[in-house]
Amino acid sequence: MLIGTGGTIKADLLIEGEKIVATGQEMDVPDAEIIDASGKFVMPGGIDPHTHFDLPMFDTVCSDDHYTGLKAAAFGGTTTVIDFVPQDHPTLQESIDAWHEKADLKATVDFSFHMNITRLDENIISEIPRLIDEGIASVKVFTAYNDRLRLQDGEILKVMRLCSKHSILTMMHAENGDVIEVLTADALAAGHTEPIWHAYTRPAWGAVESVLRGIALAEQANASLYIVHVNTAGGLDQIRYGQARGLPVMGETCPQYLFFTEEYLERPDGAKWICSPPLRKEEDNEALWDGLVDGGLQTIGTDHCPFFFDGTRAIEYEGEWIAIPGKELGSEDFTKIPNGLPGVGDRLPIMWTYGVGKGRLTPNQFVALTSTNPAKIFGLYPQKGALLPGSDADIVIWDPHRPLKYGLAHAHHRTDYNLYEGWELVGYPEKVFLRGQIIVDDEQWFGRAGMGRYIMRQPTGGVI
Repeated sequence: MLIGTGGTIKADLLIEGEKIVATGQEMDVPDAEIIDASGKFVMPGGIDPHTHFDLPMFDTVCSDDHYTGLKAAAFGGTTTVIDFVPQDHPTLQESIDAWHEKADLKATVDFSFHMNITRLDENIISEIPRLIDEGIASVKVFTAYNDRLRLQDGEILKVMRLCSKHSILTMMHAENGDVIEVLTADALAAGHTEPIWHAYTRPAWGAVESVLRGIALAEQANASLYIVHVNTAGGLDQIRYGQARGLPVMGETCPQYLFFTEEYLERPDGAKWICSPPLRKEEDNEALWDGLVDGGLQTIGTDHCPFFFDGTRAIEYEGEWIAIPGKELGSEDFTKIPNGLPGVGDRLPIMWTYGVGKGRLTPNQFVALTSTNPAKIFGLYPQKGALLPGSDADIVIWDPHRPLKYGLAHAHHRTDYNLYEGWELVGYPEKVFLRGQIIVDDEQWFGRAGMGRYIMRQPTGGVI
């Protein structure tokens, strides 16, 4: 059964080389290799619109690079990722070139880039339109991380106006950096160093206010806006407010904001759940589920950015032992805990069982949120995110009946823990194809470093 946003149908796919060339029923193609997917679902490979690989942070680096992280993505049914390029060099072009050096020879699935804009001057302004020549059709701005990543509102307005002119989509990390600074200083002065204070010093109202402020700026700039990793019911309310007024605003959430709450930060291993923005409350979880169901939110990303929980202890990965400093760096101070979670390989299996399996999402909504919508928003469709003649043969054969106790043994991230350890799943990828080549067959890995291809994206303005 083929699953797409248009419905679920019984049909065959004909693949030649890297492309789907035909769909139909009972096709007779002499000498074709036949792959029997009877009793299974066939869907387009997942597209994760929000990932971070090989990202430096807090005197360390996230533990997945563009080989290990994209391999994990493949085992979870994701065949395309969009990674963020930090603005770490004097020019945008130098930053992009540096990220290609990290990714091109390691990537195991297809990939593209977003560009962070965290410093603005006339030279950067002149470079932004040229991002299109690099296949980058989206930029990200921040209202948090003062003196590091944040732009001021007037600068954000300038970026939005320029991007609107060139049909480049503006993405926003929406938290209130000024509030965070004040509350963090207060907490440390009072001796509060535990992980839970990461959540307490980044209050939900700061996100809510910042989402609305971002929407207001986008309206004044006549720009489309995509809010990344929405984590609060109030933030979703603001997105709905904009959408109800016909504004081109979209929202993304991540699995961690659907299943976990800030109480997890109070556990002895609470550092495992440190991410920004932080986990919230059960009522936020439920509101975000509603947003996925009724269209208030358009995509499910992961914000994948893993760190070791205990980087002093090595783990074995592909026959070698490796240890990378991780969340233990903040054992005495929550502000020094690297922010980020593993998730790129977990997204589809977890969302299938607890979304489709629990009756919250239909199979077609699942494919839309995890593949087709990201493809349309970010200028990849119909090359990606579809099972159509002419589309890349990025295909997942999904066994909807396979039971599995999930966790570190099945997730292929290069880190020492999994958020979903011991969770009971029903439904899992059986085979995964990248442009017609099988790269995952049950637990067997046939991918290789460098087989992933950089995808040049076209500017669309992003609205679906």
